[in-house]
Amino acid sequence: MGKWFKSGSPWIWMTSGAVSLCLIAVLGLLLLIAWRGLSYFWPADIYQWEMKGPQGERYTLIGEVYDREEVPTERLLAAGHKFDTQVGETVTRYLIKTGNREFVSLDFRWILATDIISRSQPENIAIIERSKNGDFYGYPVAIIEDGVRLPSQNIEADFQAHIERAVELNDRALSLQKGVIGSINYELENLRLKSRRYELDNALTESREAEIEAQRAKLNAEYQLVEKEFFALKSEAARDSVVIRDMRGEEVILKLDTLLDVTYANRLSLLGKVGQWFIGVGKFVSDDPREANTEGGVFPAIFGTVFMVILMAVIVTPFGVVAAIYLHEYAKKGPVTKMIRIAVINLAGVPSIVYGVFGLGFFVYMFGGTLDQLFYPEALPAPTFGSPGVIWSALTLAILTLPVVIVSTEEGLSRIPSSVRQGSLALGATKAETLWRIIIPMASPAIMTGLILAVARAAGEVAPLMLVGVVKLAPTLPIDMNFPFVHLERKFMHLGFHIYDVGFQSPNVEAARPLVYATSFLLVSVIVALNLTAIGVRNHLREKYRSLEH
Repeated sequence: MGKWFKSGSPWIWMTSGAVSLCLIAVLGLLLLIAWRGLSYFWPADIYQWEMKGPQGERYTLIGEVYDREEVPTERLLAAGHKFDTQVGETVTRYLIKTGNREFVSLDFRWILATDIISRSQPENIAIIERSKNGDFYGYPVAIIEDGVRLPSQNIEADFQAHIERAVELNDRALSLQKGVIGSINYELENLRLKSRRYELDNALTESREAEIEAQRAKLNAEYQLVEKEFFALKSEAARDSVVIRDMRGEEVILKLDTLLDVTYANRLSLLGKVGQWFIGVGKFVSDDPREANTEGGVFPAIFGTVFMVILMAVIVTPFGVVAAIYLHEYAKKGPVTKMIRIAVINLAGVPSIVYGVFGLGFFVYMFGGTLDQLFYPEALPAPTFGSPGVIWSALTLAILTLPVVIVSTEEGLSRIPSSVRQGSLALGATKAETLWRIIIPMASPAIMTGLILAVARAAGEVAPLMLVGVVKLAPTLPIDMNFPFVHLERKFMHLGFHIYDVGFQSPNVEAARPLVYATSFLLVSVIVALNLTAIGVRNHLREKYRSLEH
């Protein structure tokens, strides 16, 4: 036994066991997040309950079971409930999502199993997805086309066809609004700023003013034509309505231009539910958010996260590599160099919110405000670069992750044998040529390792971004078709901040909870995808320059 302990085998087994437990814990956490998030998009069965009210009255409830729990009878009796169950037992209660939030006080409610008279799953209950006010549950009754209620032999087919028509018209109108109308407004704003610039420079001549007015008149004429087409499309989309009988037994008229889709979940087969699940996930990834971020998708947040991380990587990599090369290859060993290395290592321990305060004060107010005064005086007092934006977020996170890149690159440089440098110099190469052709290629896997760590750190940061660029809802993306196409001064959405906003600022906690899990899993997936891409590049570089090590 003593020899076995002295051999070190117990420590090997303990270490491997600890690593295995950590991996199991991480995988378990990821699986929990994935299950709680992705199950949100699975089409739930819709039930119709006949309920008994507090005064013995009967009423109908339509919705889906969101959650269930066993509650002690003592707790329910204290809350004023009355039933025949003995004290000491438990009663099942269900959390029901009823939707139809403009007609009921709560779109989520708890019901007791003891109050349920009967429960059924009618196949013709429709789940109607809307652009506002959440989902609506009910039975389609009739179509109102251009103010006339039409008789229908197949209401479901007619309803689907009319929804598809309204969605197609709304999509065309939205495309005009984001495309041509947005471009015209952007050009009109540029003309206003151009005229203002000439005024500040005392260079607004009659010929220039006439030229600007001619361009403005041309753009206004184009705007009038496109606006007319836009409102015609919106009017066509709003032409029809649908009559729905809700759980109160009343007929409700819903405008078709506010509807997005209709599903009959109770009649879907397993294959049909799988198809609807993929459609739901696709919409979540590709659509814009709605209803204070509690409905719709997260595409702007995905785009903003990836764009900001790529911009940060482009900024931090050259600065980190140059700093590491100087410290390792050029700087003389001494107290100053030692202090610099200690400072670099200590910077990694500074709280991220401190970097955010620094970025807000230095980058946004000082540097960005100076840029506005020098290059954009015509836009003042409205700031251009003097307000939080994606460029300042990328620079702030670049400083935050700079120590990681420096330390990793220095480690890679230190592993290169000195004989390689000496051999290159002996063959007549200069020190710069040796660095560029031999040292940096051999150290490139270590550089990529530092970049991987930097991306993993930056992609999940939220606190500094709240000060230097991220917002709850960005009206436009940092990239569009308007010159110069990349707008680094714009604010952006971020998956990390989206999780915070939905989880802690949402007016509807129950509706937001699954979205928190889904967005968290999506953020982890984005980070993993970025890291796998960087790891692939690192492995390629390692194989490419392996021959230089021999």
